[in-house]
Amino acid sequence: MAFKHFSSLHFRPLLVDLTVEENQRLKVIYGSEAGFHAIDLDTNTVFDLYLCPKPNRGTITPHCIVVLPNTDGLQLLLCYDTEGVYVDTSGKMTKNVVIQWGETPTSVAYIASSGQLLGWGLRAIEVRSAATGHLDGVFMHKREQRFKFLCERNDKVFFSNTRSGSPQVSMMTLSGIHW
Repeated sequence: MAFKHFSSLHFRPLLVDLTVEENQRLKVIYGSEAGFHAIDLDTNTVFDLYLCPKPNRGTITPHCIVVLPNTDGLQLLLCYDTEGVYVDTSGKMTKNVVIQWGETPTSVAYIASSGQLLGWGLRAIEVRSAATGHLDGVFMHKREQRFKFLCERNDKVFFSNTRSGSPQVSMMTLSGIHW
């Protein structure tokens, strides 16, 4: 079994994903409190994909790394704080679009079956197109909630309520929703 260890990272990984470029090259993509970075597993090179412009050198919270479909693993959507940016796996911006969430999400998930992003905020769940970032719809909560995405299978999305109280896992079905 092959084992690689990368101990000289400049930023601590908070979120990690993997892309396979053109069915050949592996890159580990990770989010940190400074931005998003990549490790080319063929060359063992570590480099910055996107360093987030923050006033006063503040930190960011990475939410999700989406390898966009039909791009041979070469294009990504990187979501953090209240924003999302489109870059390629070398760090070049691919769209002159920045996703702006209505409120800071506690969790963001890419739903492959619909090509949409779900952003769980304290007051609402925003549904956005992953391809364009356009707002497709909003589900309002009856009261403040703090949700965490768990997984997605077919058209069902599973998430948990992370607030204190009794533990809960909830399911949302996306089929039949037309915006």
